Amino acid sequence: MFGFIRVLADTVADPAAGVSVAGGGAAATGAADAAGTAAGAAGAAGGVLGLVTTLLPMVLIIALLYFIMIRPQRKKEKELKAQIDAMRVGDKIVTIGGICGKVAKIKDEYVYIETGNIGTQNEKSLIKFERSAIKTVETIHDDQ
Repeated sequence: MFGFIRVLADTVADPAAGVSVAGGGAAATGAADAAGTAAGAAGAAGGVLGLVTTLLPMVLIIALLYFIMIRPQRKKEKELKAQIDAMRVGDKIVTIGGICGKVAKIKDEYVYIETGNIGTQNEKSLIKFERSAIKTVETIHDDQ
């Protein structure tokens, strides 16, 4: 019975094969099983090749995206982290909000920057930022 279902599925999938089951006798079932097995083996080989040709372009696109977009972005993030870790008092920085200034004080996860004078030369404006809010460190030290 299962051989008949398999032959029927192969006939529906490939009507040009011309497999027909007539009479329903044991000889016809045996011939149908042999034809179904041969068609199944050919279909399996074609199925694997079809699967490879379908998935190969997707794999290539993902690999291309990795090398063009993801890898350079990770490299930039690594360089920025190294710059922020090496930051010292007096360095010029730019925040993600576009505020430029000099580092006045560094505490654990916070950086205080001075952005300019409030009125007199002795009165400086200090703004407190988290380290993660720093976009670039413009001062490069020679000892690195």
